[in-house]
Amino acid sequence: MSRVFGLALVAGLNPVLLTATTVMLLLPRPKRLLLGYLIGAYTTSIAVGLAIVFWLSDSGSLSTTKHTVSPGIDIVLGALALLIAFVVGTGRMARRKERRRSEHADQPKKTPRWQQTLSKGSARDTFVVGILLSFPGASYLACLTTIAKLNLSNSAIVLTVVAVAVVMLLLLEVPLLAYTFAPAWTPAAVERFRAWLATNGARAGVIAATVIGVALVVKGVAGLLA
Repeated sequence: MSRVFGLALVAGLNPVLLTATTVMLLLPRPKRLLLGYLIGAYTTSIAVGLAIVFWLSDSGSLSTTKHTVSPGIDIVLGALALLIAFVVGTGRMARRKERRRSEHADQPKKTPRWQQTLSKGSARDTFVVGILLSFPGASYLACLTTIAKLNLSNSAIVLTVVAVAVVMLLLLEVPLLAYTFAPAWTPAAVERFRAWLATNGARAGVIAATVIGVALVVKGVAGLLA
């Protein structure tokens, strides 16, 4: 179960979600916008998550290949996490982004349509964007696959998928709760967090990816040797 919520945290480190949250925090009435997006994100992540887990559980394909495929998935995911840590840690990603920025410096930057929709400041619009942008990525799919392997009861599967969605959407939930219970303090705290993320975000990402990658590779190798 610890691996399930570890993958949920990784899935929550979503650049699109971070960008969307930042855009909404800078608009008037951010509380309503965050709530609309959150409800939309819950709708997609929970509904699609339950459908995938129940389909995997009923298909029978997991039980027949569990002992050989599961360690392999752990190793592949761990290797990908270590690769991400290496690329970010060596600064290659930052240099590549800087080259792209310099190459397109003279071209007007196009704002994605979903960001334009968020900028309208409507809770209904953010609800729709939350639905459309919350379909499972690689980390969430790995998390759902792990849940399906746990042989949980139907009620436990529902509770687990809901809990995973809550963990995965912390980037939305934390500022929403802050605006609800500390509206005067939150804007300054958001600015401090953005400043910290700009300075230390890459280092924190490298550490997290390295820890998760090593843990998954060790777990996968141990599973193959067992």
